[in-house]
Amino acid sequence: MSDVLAVTSGFLVGVVSGLIGIGGGVLLVPIMVIGFKFEQHLAQGTSLAAILPTSIVGALTHSRSGNVALKQALIMGVAGALVVIFGATLALWLHGEVLARVFGAFLLFSAYRLWPRRKRVPQTPVDETGAQT
Repeated sequence: MSDVLAVTSGFLVGVVSGLIGIGGGVLLVPIMVIGFKFEQHLAQGTSLAAILPTSIVGALTHSRSGNVALKQALIMGVAGALVVIFGATLALWLHGEVLARVFGAFLLFSAYRLWPRRKRVPQTPVDETGAQT
């Protein structure tokens, strides 16, 4: 992996992570798999390690502006820390191609849920004569 491309990827991930609040893995894993030809397991493990400094700096920056619900962050962090060994073990057990498909499905589902939708205008009920009620 070229050091220049690695630094460039890090800059990209840092800007986007701070801007839209992602941990970075959403970008780092595809960059490493597609751009650097990493195996899925190696990309995910490397991404987890690389996200630590990015997440810490981003969280501290947002915290200084009062944009961190500390209690909820701690609860989610502790809960995640308790089950991460299970998740990592499951990821290692899965074949790389299956893991890549699960990751891709997660990205597609996330994109679908986050995509802006038009609000539906409630329709006024109409009776048998066609008059609004």
